[in-house]
Amino acid sequence: MPETRTQITGLILAGGRAQRMGGQDKGLLPLAGQPLVAHVIAALAPQVCDIVINANRNAEAYSSQGYRVFADALAGYCGPLAGIESGLRLAATPYLLSVPCDSPFLPPALGQRLYAVLLDADAEIAVVHDGEWMQPVFALITRGLRSSLSRFLADGGRKIDRWYAQHRLAIADFSDTPEAFVNLNTPEELAAAEDTMAGRRPAAAGAIPP
Repeated sequence: MPETRTQITGLILAGGRAQRMGGQDKGLLPLAGQPLVAHVIAALAPQVCDIVINANRNAEAYSSQGYRVFADALAGYCGPLAGIESGLRLAATPYLLSVPCDSPFLPPALGQRLYAVLLDADAEIAVVHDGEWMQPVFALITRGLRSSLSRFLADGGRKIDRWYAQHRLAIADFSDTPEAFVNLNTPEELAAAEDTMAGRRPAAAGAIPP
């Protein structure tokens, strides 16, 4: 069997309007001294053979991360499916792993575990379940579904769960790491993540713990 990462292109979804974050471009907001998207890239890059970023504004800033950036083919901020559809067009691998730009704590084996579940179930899509909720934008999607998704969007479809329901879907149990799928949608959640990151950083030499 080929190494898992060689089969997967990573897609970072950064194309939303971030209304609960005051309209700021979430992927570019600072966390522990780096843009949020940089943390996502750091977690995702070891799991995939390539990364593409879906962004509908600030393309130059996203491009500075060193990966291809593309906007939705559909105008009007049509939701994550629009970004996924364009990502499927760009992917040169059999599978596309989609993640949002505002989840900096991705599990290191996200791609591997989704891939194993998809193959075991002979599914076309594998989606994360955190033990309480399905997390539909954390998904491994077969590239061959692009034409299906294009038709769904052309017919006015926007709901990600409705499109998933048209295909063989496998649910991947990530109840052991529910915190990995937290989305930073508000300034308060971003501040809490800053505290979490501070707790993970080693103390400076000679520092006295509080």
